[in-house]
Amino acid sequence: MSLAKRIEEYIKRLLQEENVIEIQRSELAEEFQCVPSQINYVLSTRFTPAQGYLVESRRGGGGYLRIIKLSWDKLSQKEIQDVYSSFGDSLDQWEAEGILRRLKEEDILTDREYYMLKAIISRDTLQISLPERDFIRLRILQAALTAISRDDL
Repeated sequence: MSLAKRIEEYIKRLLQEENVIEIQRSELAEEFQCVPSQINYVLSTRFTPAQGYLVESRRGGGGYLRIIKLSWDKLSQKEIQDVYSSFGDSLDQWEAEGILRRLKEEDILTDREYYMLKAIISRDTLQISLPERDFIRLRILQAALTAISRDDL
């Protein structure tokens, strides 16, 4: 198992116990005998708002990381809009599939819904050129997130 994967799984294990954890970057780097930039890499690629996490960081003198696991079913409309804005103007297939995986992990999507949406956003289905394909994928995911976050259903 790669170092990045081990770090990711360790953090996710901690987040299973609590939805918010605080940890010092240096302690985490020491635990895995790596440089802090490796920790930064894992956080920036595997703990993004699109994947359902917020990471707050404070550097210097005892700096810490606060990692918050978002519960998609408990997000307000404003928080959903904040997640949308974190996507930017497009969403690549890897990022979009990460969002779907997270929704499936939280039992917000059934297996059938997960595989259906995954097929819909696939580059094999969206056979148009970039950057239009990533823009269309973003719009599809935004519509799906809006639909699942409705309180009136």
